[in-house]
Amino acid sequence: MSTEDFAPPATPTAATRRSFPGARAIGALVLREMATSYGRSPGGYIWAILEPIGGIIVMTLVFSAIMRSPALGVTFPIFYATGMLPFVMYTGVQGKIASSLNFSKPLLAYPTVTFVDAIFARFILDVMTKLLVSYLIFGGILIIYETRTVLDFPLILESFALAALLGLGLGVLTCYVFTRFPLAQQAWSILTRPLFIISCIFYLYDTIPEPYRGYLWYNPLVHIVGLMRAGFYPEYDAYYVSRTYVLIVALVSLALGMLLLRRFHTDLLQR
Repeated sequence: MSTEDFAPPATPTAATRRSFPGARAIGALVLREMATSYGRSPGGYIWAILEPIGGIIVMTLVFSAIMRSPALGVTFPIFYATGMLPFVMYTGVQGKIASSLNFSKPLLAYPTVTFVDAIFARFILDVMTKLLVSYLIFGGILIIYETRTVLDFPLILESFALAALLGLGLGVLTCYVFTRFPLAQQAWSILTRPLFIISCIFYLYDTIPEPYRGYLWYNPLVHIVGLMRAGFYPEYDAYYVSRTYVLIVALVSLALGMLLLRRFHTDLLQR
């Protein structure tokens, strides 16, 4: 019998030891987020559904009074939903992640809870919520209306994934910036207000004349919305969509934000 048979069991690595407390911490933070964000108000999750529905209804009423048919297809609600819902995914995730450090500051005093746990708990819950809301809205529209759309699920999921990743990347970066410079949050709110107008939610990228079309290309949300519309309208050629560009913006922002938070999160928590 060799000595290998009597070798002591391998001790778990630091990464393995950390993974289980980290998963428990994220799970606990997700439950806390559910209770604080949706459990205290009577509306709760209902408001999360009604808010984008309200936006779609308003755009449908306004533009159906001006135009006989949408820029794509035959039904206004599905056209605006394909622009609104990926936009809501991005803005929701970015906003939640940006405030995650301040929101979970009391819990981050515990050694078993890290800023990464706080970020990913909010990310997981908000993405799941937005996907559920989108499923209900898209499903309701497809049941009520004759949309004449052909769903390409890989493209639809890809659009949502890119929107969530972009929200995560810019959310992590702005999490550092907002916590370090509180006035930056107000400046960001002012600077990003035109996003709803310049993200091709209620019009097509192709209809914008040059040189403004070229300027819009640098908005990553234009690519995400274009990808979503290609997932519903097979006749739509989203030739301008660059997944690489969206990934670069998202991943560079995520890497830079994580580096800054890793270096300065202790100082930020003491502010």
